[in-house]
Amino acid sequence: MLTFEDYEYTRPDIEKLKIEFQNALDQFKQANSFEEQAKIIEHINMLTSDYSTAENIMYIRSSIDTNDTFYQDERDYFDEIGPQFQALQSNYYQAVITTPFRAQLEDRWGSQLFKLAENAVQSYSDEVLPLLQQENKLISEYAHLVASAQIEFQGEMLTLAQLGPFKESLERSVRKDAMNATADFFASHEDDFDRIFDRLVAVRHEIATTLGFKSFTELGYIRMDRIGYDAHMMENFRNQIRTHVVPLAEKIRGMQSRKIGISQMKFYDEPLHYAEGNPQPKGSPEWILENGQKMYQELSRETGRFFDYMKRKNLLDLVAKKGKEAGGYCTFIDNYDSPFIFSNFNGTSSDIDVLTHEAGHAFQVYSSRSIGIPEYIWPTTEAAEIHSMSMEFFTWFWMDRFFGSDAERYRYAHLLESVLFLPYGVAVDEFQQRIYDQPEMSPSERKAVWKELENIYLPNRDYDGHPYLEQGGFWQRQGHIYEVPFYYIDYALAQICALQFWQRSLNDFDDAWTDYLALCQLGGSKSFLELVATAHLSSPFEDGTVESIMDFISEWLVDHKIF
Repeated sequence: MLTFEDYEYTRPDIEKLKIEFQNALDQFKQANSFEEQAKIIEHINMLTSDYSTAENIMYIRSSIDTNDTFYQDERDYFDEIGPQFQALQSNYYQAVITTPFRAQLEDRWGSQLFKLAENAVQSYSDEVLPLLQQENKLISEYAHLVASAQIEFQGEMLTLAQLGPFKESLERSVRKDAMNATADFFASHEDDFDRIFDRLVAVRHEIATTLGFKSFTELGYIRMDRIGYDAHMMENFRNQIRTHVVPLAEKIRGMQSRKIGISQMKFYDEPLHYAEGNPQPKGSPEWILENGQKMYQELSRETGRFFDYMKRKNLLDLVAKKGKEAGGYCTFIDNYDSPFIFSNFNGTSSDIDVLTHEAGHAFQVYSSRSIGIPEYIWPTTEAAEIHSMSMEFFTWFWMDRFFGSDAERYRYAHLLESVLFLPYGVAVDEFQQRIYDQPEMSPSERKAVWKELENIYLPNRDYDGHPYLEQGGFWQRQGHIYEVPFYYIDYALAQICALQFWQRSLNDFDDAWTDYLALCQLGGSKSFLELVATAHLSSPFEDGTVESIMDFISEWLVDHKIF
């Protein structure tokens, strides 16, 4: 039986791939029937899957160990060839959307493929290829800089992830020192973070204007495949968060302050929800994995088979260690039909959050892995985050396995954090729009914008005088801003959908789960708003949706004597 360690990595020969891809594309253009073109599409899909397989194996292995020089060199290689492969795809998509057999192809594959193709064509031209290569290198430089963090703390050298448990310490001085240690790392590299982002903004603006857009904001929406909604609808969503969530979030912070026995909450107090300490998993990472397997076996037949597959094939790398990149993700290795989960377990409740969140992604791609075309294995990102965030709530009923008698306290804290996240999530989005609409801003002006937005969305956050944070540097730790611009609000949109699934699961778990399972099986074959409707959820953009779910949460918290 093959495990991830046996998965073969072969560097794509980009020149050979160009020839093979172009030959297939020429045949596509010369084809005299829909049937001929459909067969050629299958061949092009195979080439795409081969490339994606190599790229994902490389990415996983390079992020597990940033000191592995072989895979770091391969990462540099993909930074160079990625835009060249994007050029091939753009040419293919141009042919797809202009073929005389488009109507028949749409009948077979659905209209979503053609909407994605149109976006891909708009977001690329050969003129911007060198700029895309520059962008990739800057993103890799940011990721490597964050992963390089070695912070001396209480006699040990720790990564940023390994500092996590200290940020939830019952001793306020330890929390403060741990949070400051993280901030101090970013402050000590502030010039590098400023330089990298300054170049990214300039390069992205040049890409956008070269492609005929007014600003990167417009291009960013196309890159993120925003289909069926626009920036005005997103602004309305942010307004709903400001009106209906910020007041509730501030009320939660006030309650939290009283619970942990402090008169004035500082930013280093925010991770602590209980005076007796936050709930923590009651065992080792191996124990968590074993209980996770039992949980998914009990949740449903489908999730049981899925998690057995993940564990059997070693498709999880979970524990924080030196040289490992920060954060967590799920990706998919096409030719092996394998999701892969990457995370940084550190002994806190976030380990369980990751186990359920990333497993939600993995279960979705596992469920849609046979959908037929690479473009539909994943949905667009705002839809993809529904699967992950909803899985966090569907697994609520099994939290006793991980937290024992602290399970109820975990559930409360998890719900509260789900609300508290929303203002921050939309602040990140508005920050990016402001930055890319005014690309000439200086680093200090960008920090001033962040500080202004914090005052709106996080009005009571108190950095206790830390100079780097007081001047607006907090956003630099948010990797999405550097690596995947305009992604972050997808979490907020999806959270509103996930909270609806949570509400429904409290009333009729089986009905909610049936819709969730069907949603996962659809993959990316429909747009975000179409998938939301299919799952019988209300659109986050619709007036009243955010207000309704916040009202329900407020009542639930009162009923359970949280307030």
